[in-house]
Amino acid sequence: MSLSPLATQHCQPRKGAEHALDRTAIDGYLKDLPGWVVSADGKAIVKDFPFKDFHHTLGFINAVGFMANQEDHHPDIEAGYGHCHLLWSTHDVGGLSLNDFICAARVEALLDR
Repeated sequence: MSLSPLATQHCQPRKGAEHALDRTAIDGYLKDLPGWVVSADGKAIVKDFPFKDFHHTLGFINAVGFMANQEDHHPDIEAGYGHCHLLWSTHDVGGLSLNDFICAARVEALLDR
């Protein structure tokens, strides 16, 4: 998989409805993010990542957490033995912003290493 151009970008402060993406933009960004889908309420993107054991799941969570802190944009994380579920949304815009797609692409880049 080649690195998405989104993965080379960094998050910017985005507050207010003017930064919320419309469905056309969302669908366009999703084309670069295999396996990511829009949540049922349309306000987040989500993906479940399988791992062979809990140790690898925790390593992934730590890597995502480090990246999220650097970007100052944080996902909801649910994890169990052998999987991690990530949900990205931008509460300050009431839905999805470019930051969510940047972070999802950066997560994919972590897995490409």
